[in-house]
Amino acid sequence: MKNLLIANGLLFIFMISACNRAPSPSSRSSVDDAGTDGTLIIFHAGSVTRPVRVIADSFEKKHPRVKILHEICGSRECAKKVTELEKPCDILISSDIDVIESMLYPEYVEGWIGFATNEMVIAFTETSRYHRQISAQNWPDILLKKDVNYGRSDPDSDPCGYRTLFTFQLAASYYHRPELAKILASKNQKYIRPKEMDLLALLQSGSLDYIFIYRSVALQHHLKFISLPPEINLSNPLLASEYAKAVVSVSGKKPGEKQLVYGSPMVYGITLIRNAPHKKLALLYLDEFLSPKEGLAVFEANGQPALDPLICYPLDSLSASQPCNGQFFR
Repeated sequence: MKNLLIANGLLFIFMISACNRAPSPSSRSSVDDAGTDGTLIIFHAGSVTRPVRVIADSFEKKHPRVKILHEICGSRECAKKVTELEKPCDILISSDIDVIESMLYPEYVEGWIGFATNEMVIAFTETSRYHRQISAQNWPDILLKKDVNYGRSDPDSDPCGYRTLFTFQLAASYYHRPELAKILASKNQKYIRPKEMDLLALLQSGSLDYIFIYRSVALQHHLKFISLPPEINLSNPLLASEYAKAVVSVSGKKPGEKQLVYGSPMVYGITLIRNAPHKKLALLYLDEFLSPKEGLAVFEANGQPALDPLICYPLDSLSASQPCNGQFFR
């Protein structure tokens, strides 16, 4: 796996000349009236549910003859629905661009756009044990107490799952506790769930004291959380080489296969499926989704920073005058 965007750490973010997300005045008019009628099928990660719903509501109001269908699951499961189950899909939104690169490219997609970032946090409630004591310094000791239960998502299904394991490994190095990652990963395995959103009900019901989740989700659900040091929260592109020292084995592209995933700064990605059944409608949606004043503004309002500029891959698909926005997929 080339892993160009991930292993090299978001250096593209600083390359303004390569990507310009200013919308083209003609981008929307390029989709004819036939594209504003029908059903759009979107597979997406659970962590983007709230902003994606807001964008969908806005889109459907502007195009009342359009219906958007959402299938929500872990990003890796979203990809498997395309590759293994061959389910019809127009647009896929992943919480990790590596899922698109390693599982869909180039057979199922021609490229993708990285549009937002995030970070790992530890969320809790007022009823969580030791919630008044936990901090960015002592959280490993709090979580390892016998009477504390915490949850995480499945790394084979959900990027938040393997990102949690990255956090454990990076924490072992950061806190100079070599056995920490192994101990944290072995505790409370019965609370592993397919995707991070499945953990919310367990936390809010009191079954769990803490969950590993994205900062944006914690903010959207008004949860208390502790912010982790940049060295372990996967948020800083300047620490890409350090993040890459963390590695997790997950299910591969084909049933029965395994692949290694390496730590990297978080980048969310969106892509158009090659055989999208409603391509014209999908292109219209992508224009709105990737607009700084529309879709990306919704992500910002929901606690998830949009990338500026966006990241287009492969870069050689861009002409010198073409901006990195929804037109990239045309």
